[in-house]
Amino acid sequence: MSASYISDSIIVGSDMSWSQDRQRLLVQGEILIETRSYKMCGGAVTAWMYLPMVRSQAWQQLTDYPRWVQYFPDITKSEIIYKGEVKHLYQAAQKAFLFFTAQVEIYLNVIEVLGQQIQFRMEKGSFEDFNANLELQDCGNGTMLAYTVQATPLIPIPSIFIQQAMNLELPANMRKMRQVLCKG
Repeated sequence: MSASYISDSIIVGSDMSWSQDRQRLLVQGEILIETRSYKMCGGAVTAWMYLPMVRSQAWQQLTDYPRWVQYFPDITKSEIIYKGEVKHLYQAAQKAFLFFTAQVEIYLNVIEVLGQQIQFRMEKGSFEDFNANLELQDCGNGTMLAYTVQATPLIPIPSIFIQQAMNLELPANMRKMRQVLCKG
């Protein structure tokens, strides 16, 4: 699969060896993205971006889960719910489509590996299934962030449409996330 441009994002094939060219593009602000099919009516995507901040600083902001409403415009609510010592997250989102608006809710189990990884696993919600993984690695004077999502909506939508939506929306969301993270 060859690389092709969509706005200022790059769609990449499944060979994600980190060539110097790809690293340079990331450091320059590009978002690298790879989509793949996931089940018959689902989609999976991984997006990579460079953050010009140390990992501990990025981690502190990313684990401020109520702040995720600032990172992703479709998220209308994001709150931590504790069950004993285990961290759970409730998120609500609203997405406008052609002639209707879809509202989704999701309860997520959150597993944190300090400074390195956050796993989000659906407990219940408006999806057949939903899993996300956020990984952080040092990269020069900054941090490389990889965000992977696998999801299947309850409404049967062909996988190709899910992948197209991910290709168009996730890069913009990731740029917004970087903008908010770097402000503060």
